[in-house]
Amino acid sequence: GMAQMLTEDFGGKVPPDIDELQKLPGVGRKTANVIASVVFNKPAMAVDTHVFRVANRIGLTTNSKTPLATEKELVGYIPERLIAKAHHWLILHGRYVCTARNPQCKQCGLAPWCKHYATIDG
Repeated sequence: GMAQMLTEDFGGKVPPDIDELQKLPGVGRKTANVIASVVFNKPAMAVDTHVFRVANRIGLTTNSKTPLATEKELVGYIPERLIAKAHHWLILHGRYVCTARNPQCKQCGLAPWCKHYATIDG
């Protein structure tokens, strides 16, 4: 399993590289990005359902169709030093304000710049 692979292939250490992390059993792109960001303090954007929804709904991406496309687009213009913080801001915004079913557009500080808000009746 993972412990054996870490021991045999990585000298008993968790690799800091996203591609190497994804070689571990059960580790996909999102998890690899979280590990790279949180454990190794790298500028990595883990795109979960909240980040994907908020980025596309607000207009931070150009209607990206996949988490990878969203990730690439976001890291393409967010300053490296802010990527980890932006990741957390997007998650929290998606959980508590820009929710999937009942977005709280009237309470959202981003409404004046939001692509979605511009299309709804106020």
